[in-house]
Amino acid sequence: MNGTAAATGAASCRFAHYFVVCGVDTETGLEPDDGADATVFFFLQPNQISRDVECWHAGRAFEQSPIRRSFKSKVLVHYPESTDRMPLNKDAVNMLCMPRGLSFRTQADRLDPQFHSFTMSFDDGTRSYGFVLTFYEEVTSAQIITAMQTLYQMHHVEHHSASSASSPSSSSSSSASSPSTSSMDSLVSSLDESDVESLAGVSACLGCAGSFDPARDTLYVSKALCLFTPLPFLQAARQFLSQLHQAVTSHTAPPLPLESYIHNILYEVPLPPPGRSLRFHGVQGPIVCQRPGPGELPLGEYPLGEAFSLLGVDNMVQLLTCALLETQVLLCSQDYQRLMTVAEGVSTLLFPFQWQHIYLPIVSAPLHHLLEAPVPFMMGIHRREGAQRSSLHLPHEANLCFVDIDNHCVEAPEDLPLFPDQIELIQELSEVLLRFGLPPQGGATTKPATASPRLSSLVLEDLMEDRRNGNLGGEELAVLERLQALARRCGGGKMSEGEKTLGNVFEEEEEDLKAAKLNIQLREVFAGRFAAMFGRYEDFVIHSALDLDSWLSNREGTLSFDKGSFLSVQPASHLQFLSRFLETSMFSAFVDGKVISRWADREPMQQLFDNRLERERLYDTDEEESRSCRYRKCTSLFESAQNIERRLLKADHTAIHPHLLDMRIGQGRHQQAFVFCCTFTHKHSEDTQTSGSLCLICLLILQKHAFARKNLRQSKLLDSSPQAVSQTHREFVDGLLSECRLKTKRMLMERMGKESVELGQGEANITGLQENTLILGLCDLLERTWGHGLQLKQGKSALWSHLLHYQAAHGKTEAPAESPVQNEIVCTVKHQRLFSTCSFRFIQTMSEGLSEVGQARAWIHLALEKKMLSQHLKELLTNQELLRQLYKSHAFLLCEEEREQFLFHLLSLNTVDYLCFTRVFTSISISYRVVIIPMKKLSIAMATVNPWVCVSGELGDSGVRQLSKNTQEIYFQVRTHSSACKNLGRLSTLQLGQENSGLLAKCLIDCVMVYNEITGHTYKFPCGRWLGKGVGDGSLERVLIGQLVSPGGEEDAGRWTGTPPELASPSQSVRTVLGSLGSRSRMLSVEVQEDMREAANNLVKHFHKPEQERGNLTVLLCGEGGLVLSLEKFLLHGLKSNRLFQRNVFVWDFVEKAVVSMETADQMGDLHGSTLTKGPPCDSLCRYVNAINASPRNIGKEGKFQLFVCLGIRDRLLSQWLPLLAEFPLTARTYEEAALLRDRAAVHSLSRILHTLNEFTITLETALVKGVDL
Repeated sequence: MNGTAAATGAASCRFAHYFVVCGVDTETGLEPDDGADATVFFFLQPNQISRDVECWHAGRAFEQSPIRRSFKSKVLVHYPESTDRMPLNKDAVNMLCMPRGLSFRTQADRLDPQFHSFTMSFDDGTRSYGFVLTFYEEVTSAQIITAMQTLYQMHHVEHHSASSASSPSSSSSSSASSPSTSSMDSLVSSLDESDVESLAGVSACLGCAGSFDPARDTLYVSKALCLFTPLPFLQAARQFLSQLHQAVTSHTAPPLPLESYIHNILYEVPLPPPGRSLRFHGVQGPIVCQRPGPGELPLGEYPLGEAFSLLGVDNMVQLLTCALLETQVLLCSQDYQRLMTVAEGVSTLLFPFQWQHIYLPIVSAPLHHLLEAPVPFMMGIHRREGAQRSSLHLPHEANLCFVDIDNHCVEAPEDLPLFPDQIELIQELSEVLLRFGLPPQGGATTKPATASPRLSSLVLEDLMEDRRNGNLGGEELAVLERLQALARRCGGGKMSEGEKTLGNVFEEEEEDLKAAKLNIQLREVFAGRFAAMFGRYEDFVIHSALDLDSWLSNREGTLSFDKGSFLSVQPASHLQFLSRFLETSMFSAFVDGKVISRWADREPMQQLFDNRLERERLYDTDEEESRSCRYRKCTSLFESAQNIERRLLKADHTAIHPHLLDMRIGQGRHQQAFVFCCTFTHKHSEDTQTSGSLCLICLLILQKHAFARKNLRQSKLLDSSPQAVSQTHREFVDGLLSECRLKTKRMLMERMGKESVELGQGEANITGLQENTLILGLCDLLERTWGHGLQLKQGKSALWSHLLHYQAAHGKTEAPAESPVQNEIVCTVKHQRLFSTCSFRFIQTMSEGLSEVGQARAWIHLALEKKMLSQHLKELLTNQELLRQLYKSHAFLLCEEEREQFLFHLLSLNTVDYLCFTRVFTSISISYRVVIIPMKKLSIAMATVNPWVCVSGELGDSGVRQLSKNTQEIYFQVRTHSSACKNLGRLSTLQLGQENSGLLAKCLIDCVMVYNEITGHTYKFPCGRWLGKGVGDGSLERVLIGQLVSPGGEEDAGRWTGTPPELASPSQSVRTVLGSLGSRSRMLSVEVQEDMREAANNLVKHFHKPEQERGNLTVLLCGEGGLVLSLEKFLLHGLKSNRLFQRNVFVWDFVEKAVVSMETADQMGDLHGSTLTKGPPCDSLCRYVNAINASPRNIGKEGKFQLFVCLGIRDRLLSQWLPLLAEFPLTARTYEEAALLRDRAAVHSLSRILHTLNEFTITLETALVKGVDL
């Protein structure tokens, strides 16, 4: 749906397009409007719905008085017949003009006219606004009066029969009338407050309100006057219709026939030029309208002050947040105009963005099937008196924002992020409201204006125009008041009901001006906030295509906006909102418009926004201040208000006055309540205007490509025929399938893109924010899919309701005795176990206090992390009988072909790894199982070792856990308490040790496997080294780095057995045996240096990523290809050995010897002619090495060197130690001449590389530095 700006470009130059009259058709007679009477069904429980529908169709509708029933209305006349660009949809117009159908009244009822408006979108994307004045006119048709009398007699007989069938006692009579009253309550939907009060007494007496006697009562029927305009000229249209209504109901003939005024506004009143105001003449007086200039915000006359007064500032900001994040927004009120006021108010505050989905602020009863729409929408429904929110049951509530306007309440979806700088924004909005005398907390009631100012004399009207133009002062105004009073006395009568003094007129004008100024100031506040948030958005737009056709052809696979870079420069408090907003259709459309602007004219609203940004940058001299996170208030409030005030106080242009038309004799006569049975001819041709708006250009271009998003046209949505309803739901099904394809592709592209640049580990590093945003969108899609066509639901979550029903039905099917076929028993048990492994029961028992929506999201997160989402949903859909019970025939889940494709797209998510459940639900209890896998040939040695482990992850560690002795298959649960396990997050390190007790207290460990029993993830911690004294490096404790093992297929039995499958030995073998001296000499220096640069480069890239996207630093330091291993290769290159039978040579031996030699030389005061001097680098090197050697931990020589490197890089000392070691005399005796450590250029290069890491703050895991106090 395009906004006001789109309508501006496509509209003709006329002020109004159509004038329509809706009412009762005396030729066809009365036809009950069953749809309007069934409106209340959406407020009842499912069992109550079916019961009341049966009662209605069984002929019990006569229990309700015909005066209180709704009847079908019809478009009586409309001018012109049609326009080429905007053909009139009579059925839709009739439905929106009179959404409650025809209403009858008698003289005992209130007959006040009511005003409301609506909006319609055409197939070309333009929008037109309809303004409706509904009033009651006396029924003069004898046929209608006779029909109403007959209906009332039938109602009386039906009611009398029901009363006589009851007990004669008062108590039994009361109880018997109760069902009748209940039935009437359930069938009434279009009642005013006075109607409900009068309805309560229908069953008590027949002479009260609701009765009809033609001899005693005067019958009135509703009629609607409607004016269509291309722009939302709310005030002008209201005044014109009010004046027209006063002329219709007045006993005094207007100066000209009414046809003259209709002809004038349709064909002779143009649109005001941009930045100008226009005065034209209504029936009773002049009317002024204005239009913003090119640099101002688009026209928006719907009173934002009223919307803020009804809901309050807090609720309005929350509602706008929901609209920006494209949740489903449902408005509810007894007043149709309130629905339109709030909906249009939110739409205007979205600038520069535009709502892209279903937009129906008024949904009449025949269109209530649209509430099942599985897409974002903004709709409004009429609520009957006394209906409660608890009785409203909708298929989609998981991501629904329900707005009860009358009760000043907004129910937002769960986990709704705060709007950026929400507290400061609310404070600024409150200050604006207080300046205009409105309370920020809301809850105020507003009275609708149903009549326009009316004067007694055309001469006085002309004087009033002079006042508007600023040509009269205070004394002249006092004279006008006296002249008006004199005119009334000379007329010999009192003021009519609609007549007002000039003082009242001027006071109302001041109120209108005040409301317009408040409107523009509130809108400027929000426009300023969007300018602050997206002031530099152009810097992140990606222009990858050379021409428009190539961009359109590859639209799906093209990234048009660098979201990651944009988020990386935003304040942390804004990220939750912005990460979700960047995924919306309105932002995508906004960016697409910017990309297409390279080849076509910019869309008007985007051009206006860009111009504002350029102007702000031009006048903003303090660039550092503009980039700061400090909240800055809007500075253009008063300037914008002055422009509005200038145009309203003095009209720039005046339209042609109404005049007599060329009509036949008998036409144009005045008769009270006579609206329009005649036609008039005109000589004006249809004005057309070619629009340069980008919206039309883009629409025509995108329609030629198959990938274009299919927006449901409102003309189809407003068609309530069964064929159109079926086609609409068919398009909903296709849309859900397309959205699933795009979302899964988006998730895979984002995930795999991260994997391609992942540093030091094999899985993607899209942690935290962006991953949660994408998965939250998937959760919303599944909820909307499972809610489409749903007719029986428990709670707010459609998916969780289906899981509950499935679990209940599954329990019943297993109640009978065992099958005689053993294979069938096995299959049944396996099927039950498969569903239980999706952790449905585990989610139910989570002590997180989750709602139904939260439980459904947790279930999705867990199934996605286990790579079982598609399989679990497929299993859920196997119960066809349950599906037919829960869903209507048009539901997505009953479309077999589309359902299979949907599951196939979800299956593609199994190709990547997610940790969404582990990282989101951090406080849950998770059981772990640890298995130590020794080398096969020496596995018997494990029987004499007492090993212990300590598992560490992102969220903490398990503490030291002792394994049982003499256990062949070693596994246990890592627990933090006696009865609960802790969620450690993504596992990173594992400390493995033994107590060095027993005859053979040594073993060669292949690896350690840790299995998460909830998510099914398996972590592999490669070791490949000895654990024990006198073997290897003599280590009794090792710190191992974990790797997430990609799970096998879904049918892999190893995932369901008690022990994880045995894996092959790790590929990481550099640390265990680096080979003989000859192989060390043959290590290419180029490869070693390249590995060193790569390891350092990985660290630099790590710290330049947004904090929420960084991976595991320990892996980059100590893992395969990490800094420790690369530096170890560098120091091992060219290292000599004096032993004939080469054993493993450790770098730590050289470091220890160097420190001992330094300390000895220092004590002797002789460095043997070395250029080294005593200083801080030398002191720190000795101190750190001695501290590591003095540590109580038996971590071995490799572990000490790893600790040495980690501490050195943390404390920014490693770049100083390396040149110190290279220049020491011991190095020449220990290393060959070709060694890298003896190459000055190589050492200098390495020192510079390590020096670049000094600018980063490195925090080491506790497992790495435990036992060393430095």
